[in-house]
Amino acid sequence: MKAEKRFQNGEIIFKEGDIGTSFFQIIEGTVEVISGYGSDKERSLTELSAGDFFGEMAVIEAYPRSNTVVAKDNALVVEIPENELNSYFAENPGMILKIMNHLGKRIKELTADYDAVASALKEVRASQDKKSDSIFAKIKKYIDDISSSKIDLTKPSAEALRQASESVKGKASGAVESYKKGTVIFKEGEIGKCMYIVYGGDVGIYSNYGAANQIKLTDIYPVACFGEMGMIAGDPRSATAVAETDETFVEIINPEDLEELFRTTPVKVEMILKHLSYRLRMLTYDYLTACKEINELFNS
Repeated sequence: MKAEKRFQNGEIIFKEGDIGTSFFQIIEGTVEVISGYGSDKERSLTELSAGDFFGEMAVIEAYPRSNTVVAKDNALVVEIPENELNSYFAENPGMILKIMNHLGKRIKELTADYDAVASALKEVRASQDKKSDSIFAKIKKYIDDISSSKIDLTKPSAEALRQASESVKGKASGAVESYKKGTVIFKEGEIGKCMYIVYGGDVGIYSNYGAANQIKLTDIYPVACFGEMGMIAGDPRSATAVAETDETFVEIINPEDLEELFRTTPVKVEMILKHLSYRLRMLTYDYLTACKEINELFNS
């Protein structure tokens, strides 16, 4: 049962490594997210304030807490247990998009972090003097990040996402469109206002589509979603989506559709959340794996 809880300044709300069975929304005050809490590698990652969520990853997909959260300013929070998630959305349908926006923001930030660490790793690999002051200044953050992290660097399983996709099969509804082979569904650089679920055929995702340096990034097969970051953040599309077969069927979902989608087909909302969760876990894995390699190269 969801309940309001007040935590005094400095009180631990949950610890890194705990098995999470609930998530939280801040009503008053602030909380601090800390990596390596209580160790000599302790680092403050961020502060969250009223309206922010935390701990949602453990509820969307069973997973140990990745950081410790400590109250500041006598924080008042609402705790929502895992088994209350659907009833919470039913009572607060506007929170579906808010949580998606929250996950999308984290994905966007971590993507930028990963791009930066990948660039630094490339420089370290090419450097003749891996212990130079200039190199260390560029990679210290990444060494600190892997040193303070207690996350198991095992590649995340996609099983929960697969199960969620299985539950959506045969449930196409709303705005469903069919595309012929070669049809561009959206272009790189366009402003995205919707997302898609593939029910039939194959959608290719390309960088620099149609140019000499075109790269195929991935294929999207049934049942899976794509284009969600455009819907959530309203940012320009980062790639081009192309129907790879005739009779490629996709459902188009706009932000204003989410409340009705949850009311009629809650498993679709669950699949979208698990997709965002898996994407965030993979980014975290890739980021920390790159940090680990930088640390090993520097200390070799």
